[in-house]
Amino acid sequence: MQQLLFAVVFFEVVVIMALSFKTPMRKLLIMSLDRSKRGRGPVVIQTVSATVIVLLVTSVYNMMAIQKRWIEDGAVNPTDEVIMAKHLLESTLMGGFLFLGLMIDRLHHYMRELRIRRKNMEVIKKEGALLEGVKARGLDEVKNLMEEITSLRKRQEQLDSELEARSKEIRTEKTSAVALQKQSEGFLIEFNRLLEENQVLRDQLHAVDSKLSRSSSKKNT
Repeated sequence: MQQLLFAVVFFEVVVIMALSFKTPMRKLLIMSLDRSKRGRGPVVIQTVSATVIVLLVTSVYNMMAIQKRWIEDGAVNPTDEVIMAKHLLESTLMGGFLFLGLMIDRLHHYMRELRIRRKNMEVIKKEGALLEGVKARGLDEVKNLMEEITSLRKRQEQLDSELEARSKEIRTEKTSAVALQKQSEGFLIEFNRLLEENQVLRDQLHAVDSKLSRSSSKKNT
């Protein structure tokens, strides 16, 4: 069992070293650890860890029992010394196995989180580049709109000036129309006066004609 624990601890140290430095083996190890955490892998790992913990507790209990026996007997048995050394070595190896396994799990977790965050950062950078492009296009559109607004304002000023000129012309024409209307009213009044005078003259002529006709008729008689 000691040889197996030595091999496992040495393997874990190699895995930690490979994960700590950027080597070609790191990607393969990360892929292997990813697969080991899928399906039935976590159950197997938990079962092995629980078994090692039970063995560690048993070994520690045996060491405590041997130490208690030494205290009670007051003498050290060579056989107990060998067993004590064996349990101590196995406990150390099992503790190292569990500790290194925990380190591998945490390293893998943090490296996976780092990889996910790097991907997120790449996505954010791409989105930022797209936003910069959209912003640049938006600035161009705003610039074009400002130029269009400026041209529309100039056109509005031209239309305002034309409208003011037309308004002046209309006011002038209205003034002329009022003057013409007043003049036509004066002409109408004068025309009516002339008609009245004409009618008076006609009446006078008619009266004169009547008198002349009567006088001529008297002479004839």
